[in-house]
Amino acid sequence: MSSTTRGNLIIGQSGGATAVINASLVGAVQAAMADKRIEGIYGMRHGIEGLLKEDILDLRQQPANIWQQLLYTPSAALGSCRYKLQDDDLTRAIAILRRYDVRYLLYIGGNDSADTAHRLAQAAQQSGYELYAISVPKTIDNDLPFTDHCPGYGSAARFIAQATIDSSMNTISIPSHYPVKVIETMGRDAGWLVASSALGKREEDDPPHIILIPEQHFVAERFLQRVEEVYRRVGYVIVVAAEAIRDEKGLALGAVGQVGTDAFAHPLLSGAAQYLTDLVKRELKLRARFDKPGDLQRMASTNVSPPDRNEAYLAGKMGTQALLNHESDKMITLVRHNEPEYHCTTDLVELAQIANKQRLLPDEYLDESKTMVTQAFYNYAMPLIGEPLARHARLETTRLQR
Repeated sequence: MSSTTRGNLIIGQSGGATAVINASLVGAVQAAMADKRIEGIYGMRHGIEGLLKEDILDLRQQPANIWQQLLYTPSAALGSCRYKLQDDDLTRAIAILRRYDVRYLLYIGGNDSADTAHRLAQAAQQSGYELYAISVPKTIDNDLPFTDHCPGYGSAARFIAQATIDSSMNTISIPSHYPVKVIETMGRDAGWLVASSALGKREEDDPPHIILIPEQHFVAERFLQRVEEVYRRVGYVIVVAAEAIRDEKGLALGAVGQVGTDAFAHPLLSGAAQYLTDLVKRELKLRARFDKPGDLQRMASTNVSPPDRNEAYLAGKMGTQALLNHESDKMITLVRHNEPEYHCTTDLVELAQIANKQRLLPDEYLDESKTMVTQAFYNYAMPLIGEPLARHARLETTRLQR
């Protein structure tokens, strides 16, 4: 296929949607519309499942103003899925791509989506079909290797940081009522999102006081000791915990509430926060409650980070450009630059190095207790959340003298 040969492009979105995943779609589509080498621009409805069902949209027929609107719209406009390609799906998928004369494929998603794009690229090569496939990163978990960070993380991190500040205000106002609060975040195996809860912390006694990440085994005695210490010193305790924290045997604390697994055999957990509050109430005799932001942390349009949106758009745009440069079986990565000020460029990495692999929170981002972040993490994460977080005023505690 020469650099002047025309072909059709198909785009899919997969995995957990984010507040900025549509920005990647917009970047990809607008780059395609600007290049005459791309004729049809198609969208898979609900990711690879839509391709297999031939549920395909003609994106060139969309209203012209929709793309600017989608830039600020959360969730996956094309619809998402969590479908693991089966071996016998691959032959059908390549046959469908042939039928629609699709020569360019862009798949926007996380670890499992990278695996899907990799398998499609390999299947096309093995069948002798000239297809260029590129993965565009997306995940609030921020756990894809070889990229400085992932589109979607900055906005989710901003939400969790601000939500921790705001939720703590209620505890601060009446600590005697529920002196211990647990905030449960998403994050399957990596602690990036939990760590972001500390981005609004200025002093040692500011919330959160304890973070619990999946990379560190949970030890009940150590946790209870830390809760008691903070309670005696501060008068209340804010804990932020990942939904998938595990005990010393590797069992998730929320296993009692597990409701199965997804198509990629990842456990669907529910119960870590409940476990922790029950533990505190039983062992320390302190009243405790929990907050679970759930989908809001992925989808809250009110807390979108402007750099995150811009970088998601850039990743989609450069994904299309990589296809037009006949790159294939690769993922777009974000490369950080701090001079003259923070910004990102993009690069490419082989999908074989990405698919089904994870980047965990580095040790240098955690203090000796492994329950709080270091300055190195602040330096890493603060540019990603954009504008400064809201700082709430507090009255001075000077009492009336008679």
